[in-house]
Amino acid sequence: MPYVPHTPDEVREMLDTIGVSSMEELFAEIPEDLRPKSFDIPEGLSEMDVLMRLEAMAARNATDKVSFLGAGFYDHYIPATVDALTMRGEFYTAYTPYQPEASQGTLQAIFEYQTAVCRLLGMDCANASVYDGGTALYEGLMMAVRKTKRRKVVVSEALNPIYRVMLDSYTSNLNLEFVTVAHKDGMTDIEGIKAAIDKDTAAVMVQNPNFFGSVNDFTELFKAAAEQKAVSIISSYPVLQTLLKTPGDMGADIAVAEGQSLGMPLSFGGPYLGIMTCTKKMVRQMPGRIVGRTQDTEGRTGYVLTLQPASSTSAARRPPPTSAPTSRCAPCVPSCTCAPSASRACAAPRACPLSAHTSWQTVSPPLTAWRCSPRVPSAMNSP
Repeated sequence: MPYVPHTPDEVREMLDTIGVSSMEELFAEIPEDLRPKSFDIPEGLSEMDVLMRLEAMAARNATDKVSFLGAGFYDHYIPATVDALTMRGEFYTAYTPYQPEASQGTLQAIFEYQTAVCRLLGMDCANASVYDGGTALYEGLMMAVRKTKRRKVVVSEALNPIYRVMLDSYTSNLNLEFVTVAHKDGMTDIEGIKAAIDKDTAAVMVQNPNFFGSVNDFTELFKAAAEQKAVSIISSYPVLQTLLKTPGDMGADIAVAEGQSLGMPLSFGGPYLGIMTCTKKMVRQMPGRIVGRTQDTEGRTGYVLTLQPASSTSAARRPPPTSAPTSRCAPCVPSCTCAPSASRACAAPRACPLSAHTSWQTVSPPLTAWRCSPRVPSAMNSP
């Protein structure tokens, strides 16, 4: 049986729709001399034969070797529990967390993940992760640039060179000035970094342990950055955070990490898991999605997207309706201008003070509780 999803009748209908009589006519634009005369494709095999052939090919790899390449990516032991949990139906799903009524399992998994990494790194807030550790570092830099409106970035040379190449690549078309402070025999030059910070500095970027494995306490460095109103960004190795002083205790504004070591195989280099955390004052600059735990009008626990970029959904960009009496403010906080009574509509279509992108909607039945969710799509009333 060929793996072709279309029946002859469906193929005929599609050809008629586009106005050609046959498949040959469809490809008539391709000159004869450019068309393949034959395909070097072997005859089909049974499922068992295919499996045996692939296993034989895979056995040619040297799987009994130990990699010492490292550089932030390591072949850790992965407990069997990881596969057992990630394959459960409530997590292993095609649903994206736009509709909480359809994806509570996914939303709760993200919420528990955010809680765990915040505790691990000692930070206030975490998003649902980004592509990998290098991407998280870049996104942290963009948060700092948006927050400070500055262009100078001080980077330790002891930062993973892979990440520094990524920063150079991602920012090649941006008007940023990178000042790289050389390491001293593999040690991070804290005093040199301090000397490079000034009133034009947007961010200070360091790593702990650094690329060479040395461990530092950056508390004083981050204090010096704060005095110049620069953002402190640190890349950490999550497994060692059980032993080392946390970024939060050091006073970091943004803490990122490569999460591959927390249960992901090397997978020939990725993709991995970019852990991203920050202090509460930086959360409005954070990309991605943040899941919050709430209660519906009947007191049941549920999970919703508390924050997400305005560009994630068209609903987040929808302007307030002109008729206020039939609308209520989407999940908001007591400091909003909306009326607290479930029997009253919003006092006026004014923006929530927490966000420039408040969603508005008609609700039925009326909301009896407020929940903080600026910038969420209008489907986020209750789980």
